[in-house]
Order: sequence, then structure tokens, then C-alpha cells
Amino acid sequence: MIILHKAADLKIHAQKAGNNWKKSGFVPTMGALHDGHLSLLKAAQEKSDLTIASIFVNPSQFNDPEDFKKYPKTIATDIRMLEEAGCDILFLPDVTEMYPHGWQQSEPYDLGGLIDLLEGFYRPGHFQGVCQVVHRLLEIVAPGGIFMGQKDFQQCMVVQRLIAIKNLPVQLHTCPTLREADGLAMSSRNIRLSPKERAKAPAIYREILLIINNLGNTPIRTLEGSAAKNLLEAGFTSVDYVSITTPETLKPLEKWEAGIPAVILVAAFLGDVRLIDNMLV
Repeated sequence: MIILHKAADLKIHAQKAGNNWKKSGFVPTMGALHDGHLSLLKAAQEKSDLTIASIFVNPSQFNDPEDFKKYPKTIATDIRMLEEAGCDILFLPDVTEMYPHGWQQSEPYDLGGLIDLLEGFYRPGHFQGVCQVVHRLLEIVAPGGIFMGQKDFQQCMVVQRLIAIKNLPVQLHTCPTLREADGLAMSSRNIRLSPKERAKAPAIYREILLIINNLGNTPIRTLEGSAAKNLLEAGFTSVDYVSITTPETLKPLEKWEAGIPAVILVAAFLGDVRLIDNMLV
């Protein structure tokens, strides 16, 4: 695996690769890698001639500075995992390489209604930062495809909108969420959970399954409220949202019948660790 720190060096490799680079698959990460990230890399390998990963903890997408400071950093382990998984190139920039003129944005991205819903509401500025870093990475890497996980469902929608409004020549591939044996969605944040918190964390998955089993039999708002109450009783510190929405807009679904697409999204805190999950119906 080749490790590059400069955009100019990446461009040189792209020129050497020629047409292979146009068929490259790109997996952007913030490090603290786990099997979920490796599943994205595997998907990229299956659909691409060349695989590129990046590790960059992006300061502009953290609306909470303390969350940025606490984000886990395991770079030596990450590099080993990517090498063993057969990644071709790792782009490992620093902040000045990514944002040579500073990372304060001058003009916001037009994200439509996504900016005000769910993650957009509870993490103001987060998706602007996501668009900023993904736009910059796609300009530098210029891959044929970008591979992201469904666990960040709304983020994938935001990136798809970014690609559309900026007319970027790249295809987004959204890959299934990987889970631990007890159902907990794999996440870099999981390593920040204490043993007691880790034991409570799968309650999110169980509540999503409970909602699915009762859709159509119980009013939607009742299902959402019961799930939030159950999470608090299971030991979660607070619940930002349990929301049953339409997958196309993420607007609340008022009624569900068999055959109607829906997505269940949850965000809740265990201590100071914020966990998110979702499932399509």
C-alpha cells in the first residue's frame, strides 16, 4: 500500500494510473477503523480497478469541539488494517493540506430540507462540514466511485445532493450497515463506551426491531415515543430522536401500510457518546 500525504503526489499517481484511476473506488474515513470500514473497502475492490482510502478527522463537521478532541485516533492500527485488506493507496493529509486557506466556510452548500431535519437539527453545521470535506476530497482524489455506509443514512443523502448540485463526476455507492453479534451497528465511537455502556448499547437495535414488528398495528408517534422511553429505561442518558420517516425526504411518516417504504432512524447518548442507527423497511 502506498501512503501519500500531499494532494500533488496523489495527482502524480493518478496520471500514472491513467484509465485505471477513472475506475477507482474511494473510501473516505476518519480513522479508528473497524470491520464496517473494511466492508466498504471490499465493496470498492469488487467494483473498481484501484482502491483508495483516506483518513482525515475533519474539524469542520464537529459542532461540539469536545467531541472533536475525543474522537479516537488509532493511526498505526488503521494502516495495518488497510494493508492487510489490500488497499492500494492511503491518502493521509493534515489540516493544512486539506484546507490551505483555513477551514472556515465562506458560502454554505444548498442542502435543501436536509439541513433542518434529524442530524441537521441536532448537529447544526455538521452537514456543511461534511460537504466541505467530501467536496475537497473528491476534487483531490477524483475517483470513479465513492463508497459510504448506510449507518450514516442522512449523510449519504447529503453527499448524493452534493454530487448533484456540484455536478461531480462520481457515483455514490451506499453499502449495508455491519453489526456486531448483538446487533450494535459498528462505529468508531463504540470504542469510547465503557463496558457497562457497551452492554446497554444494543438496546437501539432491539427498539428498531420492535418498531418494525409493530408497524401497521400501532400509531407511528406512539411507536416513536415508546422506543425513546424504553431507551431511557435501558440506561441511555438522553435520546435526540426516534423517527419513522420516508426514505426520500426524511419527513415524518404519518401512517404505514405494507409496501410503503420507510426508514427508522435513532440517535441517543450513552454517557457522552452519541450513537446513531437506522433500518429501512
